[in-house]
Amino acid sequence: MNKAAKIYVAGNRGMVGSAIVRFLRSGGYENILTRTHAELDLLNQEAVHQFLQAEKPDYLFIAAAKVGGIQSNNTYRADFIYQNLMIECNLIHGAYAAGIHHLISLGSSCIYPRDCPQPIKEEYLLSGPLEQTNEPYAIAKIAGIKLCENYNRQYGTHYVSLMPTNLYGPGDTYDLNNSHVLPALIRKAHEAKLRNEKALVVWGSGRPRREFMHVDDLARACVMLMEQGYNGPFLNIGTGTDLTIRELAEEVIKVIGFQGDLQLDSSKPDGTPQKLLDVSKANALGWKAQIELRTGIANAYSWFLEHIAPGLK
Repeated sequence: MNKAAKIYVAGNRGMVGSAIVRFLRSGGYENILTRTHAELDLLNQEAVHQFLQAEKPDYLFIAAAKVGGIQSNNTYRADFIYQNLMIECNLIHGAYAAGIHHLISLGSSCIYPRDCPQPIKEEYLLSGPLEQTNEPYAIAKIAGIKLCENYNRQYGTHYVSLMPTNLYGPGDTYDLNNSHVLPALIRKAHEAKLRNEKALVVWGSGRPRREFMHVDDLARACVMLMEQGYNGPFLNIGTGTDLTIRELAEEVIKVIGFQGDLQLDSSKPDGTPQKLLDVSKANALGWKAQIELRTGIANAYSWFLEHIAPGLK
């Protein structure tokens, strides 16, 4: 990518989009297009197409999505499939119609079957039933992969899909009704510490294994692959290591300094037993996650203390 290239980051105010913008700017890219939801509704096809036709960016990163944890995914199922499908369709087809040849679309590791062999290889896509709690979101993200694949096949575009593992970092969502497990644990442990509570209650058995990657590592992967001109099949982006939810909670407790006990509420759902990505293909291209988990949690907690904690009651 030329440093003067015009780059549009869709979803720039979210955790992933803002990380991509930060990484681009740190690399000397200054011609970055951003729009708030009030300025551009990505669910509005006409507005999206008009924007892309007018601006004609050289490169497009799709980091916009409706996201949430198990509870919100399972409650707002229609919203998750509709909104994510519309965002992808509007941006990917709009990019093609505007003559934009280089695009990276971000998906999620939940695209894979619930009971996948571990670690999960890219070839396992569509090899079994999905996890039911987030099936609508997963189907939308699978559709995004297929959109990119088939626009490339029919029109010769360079549209790439990346499937990141569970992400965390600055800009994350800490609303307990909609957040993912790690930010929820950070907030719960912080509040339990302030109240001098005797125990921190964590949903589920604590046995499911999960992989967590700092969002800055994903941003670095996105920019590196765009700079390389990668135009192959979709790629997993992750750390290649995992831990149990119980172990994760213990790490959070250490970082935050909560002194109470850890209690597990096994009446709450666990979700998929394990999700560990095989990231050998991304590693072979020269990318590897660099941010160690405890360091990353400390970074996320610092952001939480500055931006979220002051507004909590």
